Amino acid sequence: MHSPTPNNARLLVAVIGASGVVAIGALSVAIGQQQAEPAVMVSSANSTAAGPTSATTTPMMAVPLIKGPAQLPTEEQGPAAP
Repeated sequence: MHSPTPNNARLLVAVIGASGVVAIGALSVAIGQQQAEPAVMVSSANSTAAGPTSATTTPMMAVPLIKGPAQLPTEEQGPAAP
């Protein structure tokens, strides 16, 4: 009798390995495309306009507008120095 089990096992291992290689390749392409271009936000001043009026690029990370420590509210400030 002939036993086909070793050939089936090799085929299964080859299919699983090939699927892993394809999945890793697709993931790396997706990550590369995500990091390749900056985000572009298109906004329209009038919501009934036929098309966008301007295109602006937005940074990928949030950047604070105010630098340095913030001032305390008046109710939390101590008494004024003489």
